[in-house]
Amino acid sequence: MRPSIPPENKYCLTIPEAAAYFNIGEKRLVSLLESPEGYSLVLMVGVKRLVKKRQMEEFLDKAGAI
Repeated sequence: MRPSIPPENKYCLTIPEAAAYFNIGEKRLVSLLESPEGYSLVLMVGVKRLVKKRQMEEFLDKAGAI
């Protein structure tokens, strides 16, 4: 069994975790990660997308709307 780590202690979040953590819909989050602005927010592990939490927080702090 894998250890359970709370999202606030993780470096990267899965799409469902990031959607819940940032209160953004999964479809909107995926479209943001696929856009040119979201290039630095995603870490690809094979075909799995992980959201870099700190960079996403900084991006959202600067954004007026997404």
